[in-house]
Amino acid sequence: MTAVTDEGPGRGQGQGQGHGPEPEQGRSPDEGSAPREGLEKDRGRQARGWDDGLIARRAAGAVPQETPAPAPEDDVRPQVEAYVPSGSPLSPRLDVLRELVGLSRARLDRTDLAEAGRVLDEAAARQRLSSRHTVVAIAGASGSGKSTLFNSLAGAQISEAGLRRPTTAAPIACSWTDGAAGLLDRLAIPGRLRRRPQPSGTGVDEALQGLVLVDLPDHDSAAAGHREQVDRVLALVDAVVWVVDPEKYADAALHERYLRPLAGHAEVTFVVLNQIDRLPGEAADQVLDDLRRLLDEDGMALGEHGEPGATVLPLSALTGDGVGELRELLGRFVQKRTAATRRLSADVDAAAARLRPVYVAEGRPGLGERAREEFADRLAEAVGAAAAGQAAEREWRRNAGRACGTPWLRLWRWYESTRQPRGLDRAALATPPEEQLTARQRVEQAVRTVADDAVDGLPGPWAQAVREAAVHGAQGLPEALDELAERAGAAPGRGADADSGEPAEPGGRTGTHRGRGGRPPRPAWWPAAVLAQVAMTLLQIFGGLWLIGQIIGVLEPGLLTPALVMLAGIIGGPLVEWSCAAAARGPARRYGQEAERRLREAAAACGRARVLDPVSAELVRYREVRERYVAVTEFSTTGR
Repeated sequence: MTAVTDEGPGRGQGQGQGHGPEPEQGRSPDEGSAPREGLEKDRGRQARGWDDGLIARRAAGAVPQETPAPAPEDDVRPQVEAYVPSGSPLSPRLDVLRELVGLSRARLDRTDLAEAGRVLDEAAARQRLSSRHTVVAIAGASGSGKSTLFNSLAGAQISEAGLRRPTTAAPIACSWTDGAAGLLDRLAIPGRLRRRPQPSGTGVDEALQGLVLVDLPDHDSAAAGHREQVDRVLALVDAVVWVVDPEKYADAALHERYLRPLAGHAEVTFVVLNQIDRLPGEAADQVLDDLRRLLDEDGMALGEHGEPGATVLPLSALTGDGVGELRELLGRFVQKRTAATRRLSADVDAAAARLRPVYVAEGRPGLGERAREEFADRLAEAVGAAAAGQAAEREWRRNAGRACGTPWLRLWRWYESTRQPRGLDRAALATPPEEQLTARQRVEQAVRTVADDAVDGLPGPWAQAVREAAVHGAQGLPEALDELAERAGAAPGRGADADSGEPAEPGGRTGTHRGRGGRPPRPAWWPAAVLAQVAMTLLQIFGGLWLIGQIIGVLEPGLLTPALVMLAGIIGGPLVEWSCAAAARGPARRYGQEAERRLREAAAACGRARVLDPVSAELVRYREVRERYVAVTEFSTTGR
């Protein structure tokens, strides 16, 4: 906001705008004197006036006024427990906020929870003190006339007002009833600055029973200590009366530092436009309308048409115009005895609003089925599940060829194997170091990807916690997957039934026998194929011996029959081998798929136990604190 503007009269701080008389320093020196009504009858008691430690400054010809005695420093009256109206959500909200802070300490930075912790501490402190009193602070800028208003409400010159700035150096309290010592101790107001109002015996004073009025130093004072006292007391009082004047009501320091941040405390906020006697004609209404507009821009709800919100009214503390209306409003406000509850509820709203970035996610973070399946696929790729399945399928078919092949072909394969150095196959099957490195990188990439999917839209602190859980759980995962791959390489396709622990065959049947050397189990038709291959071999041998016998003359000549027998054996052997290979193709494929599935499931189970379960636990923890955060905010009474 600018200091000088043409949007409304009195909006800026400059002079010469033609609205009202000269600024504060041009006013009469007796501006800060209290109203003189009913003082003539008290002149005889002036000699008994007490010394409050202040220098009396009276204008020439001003009637001296009796100064009330200070309140006793030691108030021995018992303090009453804070009154929380039945059905009020404040106590449950405080309990849930306390649980929220407790659950979040290990995940959030201490600075994020500092404000919530302060609110809980201040709420506990306020609830232990008197519920019969309502502490209202009067705050304002230098020269706004807040001390004059304070004296007008008290009916006595308690707070010093005059030309010298700043006039109020420390908070001064005025209590209408006893029992407020604990509240004033909480505000750190010493006994020498505690006062009592001038009794008048009117009904208005009866309505103000329980009011504790505090005059604060100037919030724009050049003394830094004054501003610190203002900020400290404003954080502890039950309500605030902001006093603005036609010159500084649009001051940026007031709106940006106080009114805008405290917009959620509108129900316990009064904004009074003082010194309306300086505004001619309709200027006061125009300034008041502009003040309402500024409050609306600050986000502060206005209590108009019966709606809850801030109270805005014009008055003149010097002439008394509008002071009576403020007295009546304060009286009704104090008698409700809900200011402390509403102030604490607004504090909870403000703390919850500050915590929103660390609890509210932009989307719906979590681990869906698709993310889990993709993680399992990446681990299966890293462990080589597909290659293991293909190796198991080849082994099945190789075993089928060994069992159903012709003896001559098996003899040739044996001869070829004897010519190869031992350990060559094992060395060929060993995984090269560069491929091992690639597999480890695949595992790390899979972990990073699933962590990114889980934290998508998650608030920063919880996203960091989920990533740390994933990285911590991934430690040792590549080694565990390597061990699974080695087991699969030592016994391709071998698995264990989840219930019995016995190796399982394709189709889910538990294997009751297995070939030598850990070979896959053979189907039921393999013995018949072996017998057929033996028969074909015997036919070849029988036909060959028959022909040899005819050649050497042992048997009668007749080449056709033995040739046909031998030819049948020669053709039948490869035919039986081809038929067995064709018949073994389906079982071999199923066996390889089963081996791949089991290795994939083993890798997925390992990844789930080490990575997905810790990540899911962190997400569950986040959902728990999110539910508690929602419980804190859903009963908000300020709409924030």
